[in-house]
Parts: sequence; structure tokens; C-alpha cells
Amino acid sequence: MSYRHPNRDQIRIESVLSALGNPLRLGAVRVLDAGGEHNCGSVLAVLGVTAKSTMTHHWRVLRDSGVITQEPSGRENLLSLRRADLDARYPGLLDAILSGARTDADG
Repeated sequence: MSYRHPNRDQIRIESVLSALGNPLRLGAVRVLDAGGEHNCGSVLAVLGVTAKSTMTHHWRVLRDSGVITQEPSGRENLLSLRRADLDARYPGLLDAILSGARTDADG
């Protein structure tokens, strides 16, 4: 199985903001912001989500908006943040959102 990912120039601000407007998806992006590839299970464990099916829709929204890549690897899917693409398309946006999310979590 292969997933469709939008090209960098197809990423739209309204899709990115909508995707990151959900607390669970924003939490997943915060985990992925550490860099590298993460399997779905490890992200779910950090988020405290026990049902993989709960995240299927959320992964699709993040993938379709251009926020993450999702690639099959054996029985798992590997996720990574498309930081380079997002920073090139909307400089500073991801940093501002993640900084605001950290402030909200700490407050």
C-alpha cells in the first residue's frame, strides 16, 4: 500500500491550520517534531491513545494536508513531519504553532 502525499506547492494554509486545529493531531505533530521517523504505535503510546483505529482518520487528515508523510514499513506505518516543506511554504508557521501549543500545555 502506498499513500498519496501532496507536493510542496499543493500544500494549502487552510488545510494545514485545519489539521493542526485538532488537539490530538497537534499532539501527534509535537511528538513528530522531535525529528526522524516514528512508527504509529510509538506516537500513540506517547499520546496515551490505545485504539489504533482512533487515529486512522487523524493520520489521513495530517497526510492529506501535507503536514506528515506516512509510509508503510512491514506491518507498521512510519510517520515523519514534513518540516522542510512546511517551513519553505509558510516560514515560521510551524514554529509559532508548536510554541503556542507548548505554552498552552505548560499554562
